[in-house]
Amino acid sequence: MKTSNNTILLTGGTSGIGYSILKKLNALDNKILVVGSDHQRLEKIKSEFKNIDTFCCDLSMSADVQRLIDFCYESYLDLNVVINNAGVQYNYGLGSEDDLSKIEKEVTINFTSPMKLCSGLLPLLKKQPVSAIVNVSSGLAFVPKKSAPIYCGTKAAIHLATMSLRYQCDGTSVKVFEIIPSLIDTPMTAGRGKGKISPDELVEEFLLKFKKDQHEINIGKVKVLRLLQRIAPSLANRILRDS
Repeated sequence: MKTSNNTILLTGGTSGIGYSILKKLNALDNKILVVGSDHQRLEKIKSEFKNIDTFCCDLSMSADVQRLIDFCYESYLDLNVVINNAGVQYNYGLGSEDDLSKIEKEVTINFTSPMKLCSGLLPLLKKQPVSAIVNVSSGLAFVPKKSAPIYCGTKAAIHLATMSLRYQCDGTSVKVFEIIPSLIDTPMTAGRGKGKISPDELVEEFLLKFKKDQHEINIGKVKVLRLLQRIAPSLANRILRDS
């Protein structure tokens, strides 16, 4: 895949991993539509970067997702890269009073809405000579932790759905990538874990492998984690359980 002169839809581009992706891809002369749910953050992004469009969209709302898809067919007919980066993680034990709303929001933002965007925008992507879908999962898709059962489940679902979508897109112009991060130093992980890598480090590794068409992109310690999960799964589970 080329890393410049693309037309890109990027969800969750106002902070963390998404913001680092935005910085790098903007510097590489790409046209980018940044999607987020906070209008003020989007306005700040628009004032900070040139040639950036923004779209306010709550990915927990089905109507907003459809509105975003419709907008792309109206105004972004040259769209050739979709990066599903937005995600939420709540750390809680199941059985509390507000479980139902947390579960629904995590599942919708982390899995249902990204897959709706893949499905809704796939006909548009197939019209381009070269195009890509990039889904962001997590090392927790393979080895879960105790405190985030729904988050881990949604990332496992994204991993498997991305694999299946890759099979479906075989023979088309659409390449399907998966970024599988280790623990990244972002607002979502504040106060948790050790040995984090920066979002900028993740992006550098992602783009290097994106250019080489490496479809599963293991970032940082995920390489070791996946190897350990294959050769000593019980040990991997013990290490990650209380992380």
